[in-house]
Amino acid sequence: MKNILYLSYDGMTDPLGQSQVLPYLAGLSKKGFRITLISFEKPDRYSEEKNKIEALCVEHNIHWKPLLYTKNPPVLSTILDIRKMRKTAFALHREKHFQLVHCRSYISALVGLKLKQEKGVKFLFDMRGFWADERVEGKIWNLKNPLYKFIYSYFKKKERAYLEESDAIVSLTEIGKAEILSWNLKNVTSDKIKVIPCCVDLQLFDPEKTDPDLVHKKKLEYQLNGKFVVGYVGSIGTWYQLREMLLAFKRITHLKPNAVFLFVTKEAPSIVHLEAKELGINSDSIRIVSVQHQKVPSFLALFDCSIFFIRPSFSKKASSPTKQGEIMAMGIPLICNAGVGDTDEIVFRYSSGVVLKDTSEETLSAFSLDFTTFDRKKTMLGAREYFGLDRGVESYFDIYDKFAG
Repeated sequence: MKNILYLSYDGMTDPLGQSQVLPYLAGLSKKGFRITLISFEKPDRYSEEKNKIEALCVEHNIHWKPLLYTKNPPVLSTILDIRKMRKTAFALHREKHFQLVHCRSYISALVGLKLKQEKGVKFLFDMRGFWADERVEGKIWNLKNPLYKFIYSYFKKKERAYLEESDAIVSLTEIGKAEILSWNLKNVTSDKIKVIPCCVDLQLFDPEKTDPDLVHKKKLEYQLNGKFVVGYVGSIGTWYQLREMLLAFKRITHLKPNAVFLFVTKEAPSIVHLEAKELGINSDSIRIVSVQHQKVPSFLALFDCSIFFIRPSFSKKASSPTKQGEIMAMGIPLICNAGVGDTDEIVFRYSSGVVLKDTSEETLSAFSLDFTTFDRKKTMLGAREYFGLDRGVESYFDIYDKFAG
């Protein structure tokens, strides 16, 4: 029996679970692995999307065990969630005898490491970035608070244990892998770390499959005819630099007076409108839509170019923005900033758009909207070669097959 346990503290009813967990697991299930999935679901999203995710899991023979995520009180609620995850994982192991536990990020890895130490289950640490440092640099944990200082130190020690005691490690970026190897840890060699970026489902994000009538309808609905559409897709806040993206848009309006900024996001529109107002950007030039993951490609088809800025920092060495593969797959030129994972290197390699050296006001007030080096064919090839879901599934298959084949 090829029995795999997948642990995620992210929800499958979240957009992230639908784009960055389920498509891989569906592909791996087809290759003969029996997958049990434990995830933590936010109550409102769970009630909305539960039936859809259940049907998807049944279709792909994935045994889904959703648990409810608790947010309050901070810290204590997470400890209780970890206990729930551990209790459920160990109970399922008694029944199914897992050969491999695949842990998405650091909280899940607490349980995965225990399963390895106590039950001998092979342990895949899918780190998704330098999580503890992200919490500090993202100003979620203030190290002046003794509690958060303790939690940070605890997870930095655990990070070392995860890396040293795991059977395999997945890093999202080559730069992240090089950083880990520079730490000279016990049992951590280059061949133990596999780089798998945030992949994209090319069956879904395919410009050939977007319905031209629907695109035309959306252009009318959102008054985009005759406009130069700058697009942003995904969540806003913490790492994504909304203010800087709006400043860049302000610059674009000087170059293209007919420009509008279309946000495809589930965030509250007021967040964008308030920031735009502060910068003197007319609300008439902003459009904000919230759509389900399956419908995102038809909105990306409205973009003339796409923009995303991420605050560079130590932890961002290990970041792979999901949106990059989606945008490239749709053949849309992008504007991004340097210094975040492998992002800029991929843009240069596949002639995919404009990379700004930084997001200072000086740079944003003077950059040129020059897409002469943009090569649509090469960009879409890059999405296939680098971000293709099939490639990602094959990379995970190599690990699964080695330890549970």
